[in-house]
Formats: sequence, structure tokens, C-alpha cells
Amino acid sequence: MQSPPDTAQTDATQSSIAVFPTRPEDRLRLALRRLDEAIGEQSDAVAGLREAIGDLSGTMARLGASVVGYRGALDSTALEIERALASARTLHATADRMVV
Repeated sequence: MQSPPDTAQTDATQSSIAVFPTRPEDRLRLALRRLDEAIGEQSDAVAGLREAIGDLSGTMARLGASVVGYRGALDSTALEIERALASARTLHATADRMVV
């Protein structure tokens, strides 16, 4: 024998069912309201996307400046290495001449 359904469970199930308007103008109003809500959500999402793009742009600008600084440091280091190499060659040639 099956027990009768729990009243609280039945009420919860029935309350989750959405009532759909029967008159065409009510359905149109509901559809327009939901469309307006969706457009508002989309507007918020677009604003968030624009903010993220702005953040990315700033980050990329800082990265570009960092790369320029890094390249400058590498160029400077390359010049120092060239000078050290030239000095080493001169010293080696002097040492070769001093060997008797």
C-alpha cells in the first residue's frame, strides 16, 4: 500500500512551476521584460569585457616597456662583452710578444 504524497513536497513541486500568461499582451509584456533584463545583463558583461581589455592593454604596455628595457640592457651587455673581448685579444697579443 502506497502512502499519500507528502504535502510539503507537493507544495514545493507545484511552487517551482512557472505560470505562463494566457493573454497575448501579457505574454508580450513578459517577453519584453525578460528581453530588457537580458539586455541589461549583456550591457554589464560588455562593460566588464571593456574593463578587462583596458587592463590587458595596460599590462601589454608595461610588458612592451619592460622588453624595451631588457633589450637595452642586452645591447649594453653586448657592447661590454665586445670591449672585454677586444681587451683580452690585446692582452693576449702583448703576452705573445713578451714570450721569449
